[in-house]
Amino acid sequence: MQAQKRGKARKTYHQGLTREGLAIAALALVDREGIEALSYRRLAEAIGCEAMSLYHYFPSKAHLIDAVIDLVFGELEVPPSGGAWLDRVRKAAWNYRAMALSHPKLYPLIAVHRMNTAVGVRKLDEIIGLFRAGGFDDATAAKLFRDFGYYITGAALDETAGYAKGPSAAEPVSDAEIARDCPNLAAVAPYFTPQHFEPTFAQGLELLLEGMARLRRKP
Repeated sequence: MQAQKRGKARKTYHQGLTREGLAIAALALVDREGIEALSYRRLAEAIGCEAMSLYHYFPSKAHLIDAVIDLVFGELEVPPSGGAWLDRVRKAAWNYRAMALSHPKLYPLIAVHRMNTAVGVRKLDEIIGLFRAGGFDDATAAKLFRDFGYYITGAALDETAGYAKGPSAAEPVSDAEIARDCPNLAAVAPYFTPQHFEPTFAQGLELLLEGMARLRRKP
């Protein structure tokens, strides 16, 4: 009878599992195969346990996804207080881009997911603190936070899942036709390739930071 109870317990609980370990395994699955591949069955197969065991740690797939996003977003490094505030904003932007590029198959979900877990709101609070530390009033700090978010989110989305990876027309215009009929597009097209992504991000970020610095100098 006792052996039967132990056998039943093994179907719903796995002694060696932890929430963090499961989140790490789920992230690895998403990194390999994409968010669409994440299911309790696939995760259980990957770690060698019964799918029902996972419900002991995460009552729903939504809870599991929250844990995966917390794992990635929670490790985003926001420079601590001290030093020039604009340098801190710059570093945070580069750290955010690095986070997105490290997990390109997860990032499109991060970009639109509400960061309203305990981990998420604390990280948002840190980022907003960068702009309040610049001496701006709360309304301006809120706007700058959103401006910053528009830029880094859009840039990261474009690099991980953007235009070049999007759906194509049924009958796309050929390169020869573009060269003949669209001289402006043909002239700049070579600079849309991945080797130009980083310098493009750097240029756009510096333009944004320059605008922030001018705003701060206003009387």
